[in-house]
Amino acid sequence: MSPLAQADVKLPSSRDRDVGSRAFASREGLTIEELLAAPVRWPRPSRLEDPLDVAPGKLADGLKTLGLTSVGALLEHLPRDSRDARTVRGLREGEGATVAVQVRTIAARPVRRRGMKPLVEATVFDETGSMRATFFNQPWLAQRYKPGTRLVLHGRTTERGTFNVSHHALGTDLGAEEAGAPDAAGGEIAHYPASEGVSSTQILTLVQSVRDALADVPEALSASARVGERLPDRAGALAAMHYARSSREREEGRERLAFEDLLLTQLVFLRRRAARHARRDAPALTQAPSLSERWLSNELPFELTGDQRRAIETIGEDLARERAMQRLLLGEVGSGKTVVAVWALLRAVEHGLQAALMAPTETLAEQHFATLQTLLGGMHGEVRCALLTGSTSARKRADTLGKLAGGELSLIVGTHALIEPDVEFAALALAVVDEQHRFGVRQRAALGMIGNPSRPNPARPLGDLGRPIGGPASPAPHVLHMTATPIPRTLALASYGDLDTTVLRELPKGRQPIDTRIVSGEAERARAYDELREQLHAGRQAYVVCPLVAELQDTDGGEPSGSPGSPARPGSSAAATSATTKTAAPSVTDTRAATAELERLQEGELKDHRLVLLHGGMKPREKAQAMGQFASGAADVLVATTVIEVGIDVPNATVMVIENAERFGISQLHQLRGRVGRGEHRSACFLATPHPPPGAARLRALAEHSDGFELAEIDLRLRKEGELIGVRQSGIGRHRIACLPQDAGLLERARACAQTIVAADPRLAEPEHVLLGDALERAFGAQAYEPIPG
Repeated sequence: MSPLAQADVKLPSSRDRDVGSRAFASREGLTIEELLAAPVRWPRPSRLEDPLDVAPGKLADGLKTLGLTSVGALLEHLPRDSRDARTVRGLREGEGATVAVQVRTIAARPVRRRGMKPLVEATVFDETGSMRATFFNQPWLAQRYKPGTRLVLHGRTTERGTFNVSHHALGTDLGAEEAGAPDAAGGEIAHYPASEGVSSTQILTLVQSVRDALADVPEALSASARVGERLPDRAGALAAMHYARSSREREEGRERLAFEDLLLTQLVFLRRRAARHARRDAPALTQAPSLSERWLSNELPFELTGDQRRAIETIGEDLARERAMQRLLLGEVGSGKTVVAVWALLRAVEHGLQAALMAPTETLAEQHFATLQTLLGGMHGEVRCALLTGSTSARKRADTLGKLAGGELSLIVGTHALIEPDVEFAALALAVVDEQHRFGVRQRAALGMIGNPSRPNPARPLGDLGRPIGGPASPAPHVLHMTATPIPRTLALASYGDLDTTVLRELPKGRQPIDTRIVSGEAERARAYDELREQLHAGRQAYVVCPLVAELQDTDGGEPSGSPGSPARPGSSAAATSATTKTAAPSVTDTRAATAELERLQEGELKDHRLVLLHGGMKPREKAQAMGQFASGAADVLVATTVIEVGIDVPNATVMVIENAERFGISQLHQLRGRVGRGEHRSACFLATPHPPPGAARLRALAEHSDGFELAEIDLRLRKEGELIGVRQSGIGRHRIACLPQDAGLLERARACAQTIVAADPRLAEPEHVLLGDALERAFGAQAYEPIPG
């Protein structure tokens, strides 16, 4: 007996009919007995794991390359766009189209051209007419496709009416009913990402053959979520993607799948945040300010902006809680993030605890260390600090690690060397991470365990609200993440949805606007250097930025000796300062290298001025010496690579020339430009580029806009999803289907839906959320439960 019949309910008489339920093609309602006897088919997701029925060979190998080895994987292999599905009558000369036909006759004929295999010509037909189809360089098809064989062909009709086939596969139809209508040109069919050995047409016919498997696709979203968002179920969305007859239907299916894609990401972020909020194991910095307040009052040489004061107040509230802070400090270039960070570091120190400041490069770490010592001023003796990088000598490193573990050091600045296994802190209370997006995923994940090697492995599964299963929770430091790259709300939610965010937009008083101009061609470039020399004669300083360390040239192994925007390996030819080799002046269309440009400028436009070189391949002592000369005014011009992008603060520098500016992105150009305009004098930035500039849209944006957040929005629109993915070095920030910023509206809806779900059921344990939890684990695995990697 049916379970419904066994339920303790009073059923109407079998003669009563339910007028709301009718049999197919009938107006008469069904009786209760008829309803109970109706067949019920429950989804069986295990069937989706069935292997595809494909014979061994090139097709099977190509499918394996794409990861399409099961029915479920094939259904999840979504089309990237669509093609026209036509009838024979609907084909148009010169237009590419796909058509489903049946073979009437087929034969191979030789070709007179030497080296060319025989052509295969076939007469094919559908219910609207017949045509001649030609297959090239595949004579064996004459034996494979015998008369009566049903095929799906993709190709183009010639002026003679012959259909030249580019792709073909066995198949019975195109999944678009109107393609068979006598008077119709057809509809649209899916076009799939393909690989060697397998074409989109072959994938199309395979997808048609597994259509029944959609009934076994599980539904992760609850009925209430689907109704609230007016979304179809997942099976219907996949059907729309694969079998829809119009781009509008396919887009509706894509939006449903994109919503789930974004929802899962936001659930990971919000569950991490919930887990963090539930923990109470961080040191609460509740004592009245002493050292930090004295520093603000006596040592800081300028007045705080309103944004800085609000940021300090917010961070102070976070530090006073037993819940570990995880905050992202977004700041416009020159907005004073470092001052806020130093205040936070001093809050930890004045409690008798330790603080760490970590930077992605040695140059930036060294600059932070120097800036810290300058900002501390007369209080330097009260704060015992040290620098630790990969270049720190073994003796110095051992001494530093000993003092760190023993509590003698209260503040340390360094690179990823701070999270090496042998680094131990006596009592770490705060970690500040600058330019945190430049660290790898595992490096950022290690921040949650920095100085606490006994903490649980982040890959272990978590229990209620993310607390590690088994063993007591060990102390966690507060973490302040900083970035000088302004991030639009869309990208912030997509990539940093698990962090609290504070924004610094206001610039310190006295900052002068930067005149930014595109310099294209030798004449304009000469005028730019005229202005640069005028500034030097007035006592100012300048930067010249090049994309390469050394000129590209073939080595014994065929490898270039420099690469755009990246430092050379220490010890390589690119890392040398190359002061002895004379190089001919490159043309304006060449990519300029810092070492050659230094030499050229010394003999050319800037021969009467003092120049110094700086790039990432130099030894730490050489870099420190170069920066010291420029900061002290002993050098007039700093010729550098993008190593100066962040952390360099020389108020007397008022001019920057960025060579080959078209090779840089908007964010990087904005960061570089921010090295000038930091003092009381008006500044200029020249974006030098060949004519016509390949990156015109980016460069025009820089010339027309100075607000970093506005530039970030423009950058997001220009780059779109293709390059956006690289911003986040983690699977959590990558989307299979969603495309940002186009799907910004979907992201907002998914965020709101995820907030509702997590507020009601953070563990996804309720019946309506169990399948959603399964989908979360399938999508992200252990990452769905890991602590915040930052």
